[in-house]
Amino acid sequence: MSKFGELIDVDIPVLLDFYSELDEQTSEMHLILRDVAAALGDKAKVIKIDVEKNRELAEALRVKTLPTLIIYKDGEMKWRQSGDQEANNLIGIVKEYL
Repeated sequence: MSKFGELIDVDIPVLLDFYSELDEQTSEMHLILRDVAAALGDKAKVIKIDVEKNRELAEALRVKTLPTLIIYKDGEMKWRQSGDQEANNLIGIVKEYL
């Protein structure tokens, strides 16, 4: 978990996508996140976290529904939403924390 702390304790927004390869919507959401990452460039990070490989973290953050998207900045959770999101909507939300 200490690596997670280092990951989110930065001065740019970090958008986390909790997903599972077993979830059918995963590939569609990955395409959306790729577009979000491209639009934001180095102003923010977009990180995908497989809940199957990171069960302890998913449980600690009470991730129940996939995908779950969380934005952190300076180590603090700023926004959280479960379910699919559109690229332009996500870009707008992340920009609020730049």
